[in-house]
Amino acid sequence: MNSVKSFNLKNKIILVTGGYGFLGTAITKAMAFYGAKTYVLGRDKAKFDHSLSKLTANQSVNIYFQACDISDSKSIELAFEKINEIEGKIDVLVNNAFYSKGQSPDKMTDTDWEFGIDGTLNSVFRCIKGIIPFFKATGGGKIINVSSMYGIVAPQFEVYDESPEFLNPPHYGAAKAGVIQLTKYYAAYLGHLKINVNAVTPGPFPSDTVKENTGFIKALEKKTCLGRVGLPEDLAGAFVFLAAEASDYVTGQNIVVDGGWTAK
Repeated sequence: MNSVKSFNLKNKIILVTGGYGFLGTAITKAMAFYGAKTYVLGRDKAKFDHSLSKLTANQSVNIYFQACDISDSKSIELAFEKINEIEGKIDVLVNNAFYSKGQSPDKMTDTDWEFGIDGTLNSVFRCIKGIIPFFKATGGGKIINVSSMYGIVAPQFEVYDESPEFLNPPHYGAAKAGVIQLTKYYAAYLGHLKINVNAVTPGPFPSDTVKENTGFIKALEKKTCLGRVGLPEDLAGAFVFLAAEASDYVTGQNIVVDGGWTAK
């Protein structure tokens, strides 16, 4: 079995944008659990401390914060440069962070649309563009983008009849579809440089606050094959796989983790 490639991430330097959010925290914890030295890139050190303080208090856990604004190419470049100076390399970039505003499908302003597209799609482009020189310098690397099931299917609007406040906005789905295509584009463009580019597409992963609306959660559960909504730890394994040597021959792919929602 020596030929089986490992899931061990020891000695890997992994960057996770927005790695202190609801799903980002699970990704960060999983990378660290499998041995990676993990940098969480974001704008809010206080949120990082709140989400990950119990882990970072343990000196054997290698999780660190790096200030980075994904709306600004220069900020991204500086963050990558700083980590590269400290570590001498970067192995994996997880593009998890996004920002958005606006919700109404028919009353959204042009400004809200543009802001959401910028924060959900353009920001991923900026991060991919920024990491390429570092991966070229070390002879390879891995990029993992985060999409959404609403990047591959339309919302089932009846789910939101009783909970319109949770309706998924149109620019989010459009941008997440763009993330999947961007993944394929850069997988083809960068493959000869030994740079793997893949995406993970989460399904229904409601936050603890959303779960307080039990009626909405039951409506979500009925749409899945497994009869339940996702937990953050259900998602983490896909990222570990795509970051590890076990996925060295996987590129241009979109791994859907949705409890079977899009299979129906």
